[in-house]
Amino acid sequence: MKFLVLGAAAGGGLPQWNCGCPNCNDARAGAIPASGQSSLAVSVNGDDWAVLNASPDIRQQMLVCPAMHPQSLRHSPVASVLVTNGDIDHIAGLLSLREQTHFDLFATADIHQVLSDNRIFDAVNRAKVTRHDIAPDAPFALLDGLDARLFPVPGKVPLFMEGDMVQTDLIGGQTVGVRLQSGTKVAYYIPGCADVTADLLERIGDADQLFFDGTLWDDDEMIRSGTGIKTGRRMGHIPISGTDGSMARLSGLSCAKTYIHINNTNPIWQPASPERAAVLAAGWRIGADGQETDL
Repeated sequence: MKFLVLGAAAGGGLPQWNCGCPNCNDARAGAIPASGQSSLAVSVNGDDWAVLNASPDIRQQMLVCPAMHPQSLRHSPVASVLVTNGDIDHIAGLLSLREQTHFDLFATADIHQVLSDNRIFDAVNRAKVTRHDIAPDAPFALLDGLDARLFPVPGKVPLFMEGDMVQTDLIGGQTVGVRLQSGTKVAYYIPGCADVTADLLERIGDADQLFFDGTLWDDDEMIRSGTGIKTGRRMGHIPISGTDGSMARLSGLSCAKTYIHINNTNPIWQPASPERAAVLAAGWRIGADGQETDL
């Protein structure tokens, strides 16, 4: 398997259009790299690719990535797209893929319902784009030679579907992770996760590579920085730090690990920060646009 990070940032990207936090200002000034919104591509032959989550930045992400360029008059190397939840930063890019080129669209029934309930996604022509409802733990071929399974992880409904009461530890088809296998190698992609449960730890124990939710360094990061009023867990994302954070909870895994879906406020963007040093010392890789991983 060959992985390519199309976008390493969380919703809004880095810099966010309306944010003057230190990270966003540094990204605008070129002091740290800018990053597009969360998306990961995978291939087993280097020619045919699956895109995991279609971010609003997908046009630009494909523009700067030669592997995503058409090889003939009307062609795309993207054979399939898989969506892990109904968040805007994971589905809005589908609207940029509406130009009458075939690909397969994989998601749970719950996520497909989000798309069906929003008529704007009818622009993604069903005669060209085949929508596949995937049941949790049902095996399917994401690409020729690439076996996949979806599985529920703790999460919540998309922001635009929230009501007065929000449950952030839902287990079902609204937030899923992906298990990918080619030959003997196994990878997991979990860009949104509210908690690392014992069941999740057991499930991913056979991983050779893990791409995991790195949205916030600590739970109240956005509140302290003045950029938001919600904790990370309220948004459906486990923090990296702390005894109950993802870095500690996943420390027993011996596989290669990469944080992706990183919020603009996260201090691990800064090359000299102690937070980044701690993540690297714990054996993690920090996602970056254009980063390649071979497995």
